[in-house]
Amino acid sequence: MTGYGRAVGNYRDKVISVEIRALNAKITDLKLRFLGDYKEKELELRRIVIEHAERGKLDLLIEVQSADGAAAVSLNEALFRGYYREIKRLADELQIAHDDILPALLRIPNVINSSSAEMDDEEFEALCGVVRQALDSLREYRLQEGKALGADLRLRVENILSLLQELQPYEQERFTRMRERLRNNMEEVFGKENLDANRFEQEILYYLEKMDLTEEKVRLDQHCRYFLEQLEDPKRSAGRSLNFISQEMGREINTLGAKAYDANIQKIVVQMKDELEKIKEQLANVL
Repeated sequence: MTGYGRAVGNYRDKVISVEIRALNAKITDLKLRFLGDYKEKELELRRIVIEHAERGKLDLLIEVQSADGAAAVSLNEALFRGYYREIKRLADELQIAHDDILPALLRIPNVINSSSAEMDDEEFEALCGVVRQALDSLREYRLQEGKALGADLRLRVENILSLLQELQPYEQERFTRMRERLRNNMEEVFGKENLDANRFEQEILYYLEKMDLTEEKVRLDQHCRYFLEQLEDPKRSAGRSLNFISQEMGREINTLGAKAYDANIQKIVVQMKDELEKIKEQLANVL
């Protein structure tokens, strides 16, 4: 599920800002961007984020500035000068213009470092507090989006239930047509006087069993109602269970189509499939 969260906090003379963005993904893919000082705490930060954000493609950005607004970083002058001498020497030797040396040097790892020393536990606790605030903001964003998704999913499932009710009159009509067609065919082959009533009834029962939709209708109705129950469940994540239920719904709808033997029923089945495809599209956005 997509989402965005941001939070800002203070620690002594530092201002810590945290942004987290989330995109749809079936797995957890977390990318962290922060100053080198926090590198030692990366595993703990990952645990906190994954625990609260569950799954998705997550991008967490941590920025630190001094209270006056300047970035809390410093230039490693010795490393900068060393790289500059070597790059300039090679550029002169190869007769390459070195107008863009400065931006390139600043992108080299460890040329720009955090100005602070080793991070203490108190600072890390302050950082974790800001991260959790950002995650709470992300969760609120997702909850608002989830309400809209839930309303749409509920509508689609209710549409399928309504279409299911429309099958009944066409079922009886096709039985009547099938019975008449079968009688006419057998009379043409054996003659009206030689028609075996017992054989005719056996054939009728055979086709009635093949065409009977009762079992599929009952199961589809149960799956739809269970889907709606899961939508109302307050548990944090229902995406996987809803995906599974939608697959079961699809199996029953496909079987209805295979046993339709009627153009009107086929049209209703196509409408059901259309609603189910919209459900599956939306489920890609559900945790």
